[in-house]
Amino acid sequence: MGVLLSELLVPGWADSQMIGLRDVTSLQGQAGSFDLPCHTADPEIFFAEDMATIELAKSACGACPMKSACLEGALSRNEPCGVWGGQLFDEGRVVMQKRGVGRPRALRENDLNEKVA
Repeated sequence: MGVLLSELLVPGWADSQMIGLRDVTSLQGQAGSFDLPCHTADPEIFFAEDMATIELAKSACGACPMKSACLEGALSRNEPCGVWGGQLFDEGRVVMQKRGVGRPRALRENDLNEKVA
């Protein structure tokens, strides 16, 4: 079993109540525990940049028995990127799609006022 990037980035991660990789990628010793889509598909699809591949990753999660636990774990860890539990994450939040390269983020008026203050 590998180590999640977020496990390496968060000091004290092991002491927290966050849901770890072991909790969401096994069926607790049941037969077929390693037949999960994230174990059988190319891992690169879960961290792709193009929307077609991202949609492929989301659909791979569709019938996974660990989908809700995976999503809950990713939310608890504020996963920085990737498809987790059938949802796309960016900077710890679920997003509908990735921003295009080079396109600046739209700032709301409140964000502008905070930067000035």
